[in-house]
Amino acid sequence: MSGLGQNDTAVAWRRGCVRTVVLGARRPVLGSLLVMKIGGSLLSRPGWPALLAALVATRPPRPCCLVVGGGAVVEGLRAIDQATPQPAAVMHELAIDAMRLTARLVAGAVRLPLATTPPDAHGVVVLDVPAWLAVGSRATSLPADWQVTSDAIAARVAVVHGGQLLLAKSVPPPPCPESADLLGALAAAGWVDNYFPAAAASLTTIEWAAPV
Repeated sequence: MSGLGQNDTAVAWRRGCVRTVVLGARRPVLGSLLVMKIGGSLLSRPGWPALLAALVATRPPRPCCLVVGGGAVVEGLRAIDQATPQPAAVMHELAIDAMRLTARLVAGAVRLPLATTPPDAHGVVVLDVPAWLAVGSRATSLPADWQVTSDAIAARVAVVHGGQLLLAKSVPPPPCPESADLLGALAAAGWVDNYFPAAAASLTTIEWAAPV
């Protein structure tokens, strides 16, 4: 089954699930990796380091990695591209590079290591996305254009490492009809990127969190 049910408030965050598949799908392994996608817009909120630290502190005892969105840095690149369009692959690569800047910022502010791969044990790291994508065919497995953002990249990390995904964003997901293609509806509403439904299709559980 799938739905947009909201759970109890935890610390300064509202939490819920945008997709839960129980029947006919492999359940996540207990203690498997949790991928937290940190929306770049959260970095524009006053006191964001304490907000992110609180979210990390509420995680279950399992390995966890943070995939940080590009936020205002990538929005600046979008503005440049809109003023004078550049090759899509070039802008995509620059946007990926920008995610290293915000990852370094978050790693320093929240006092977590910046790593090129998710942890094996119960540790927590901030993922260096350009370095992670440079391994094998990870980069070429995603379209090289604006339809891919940190949403789809975080989903890809969760799929590759057999983990679960939590989307931490500035706002909760919009209401969607129960009969709708849930992930497609969220992409159409702009809550996730256009490639996210394809990138996250094999994930059995996708949680969300938004500041209260």
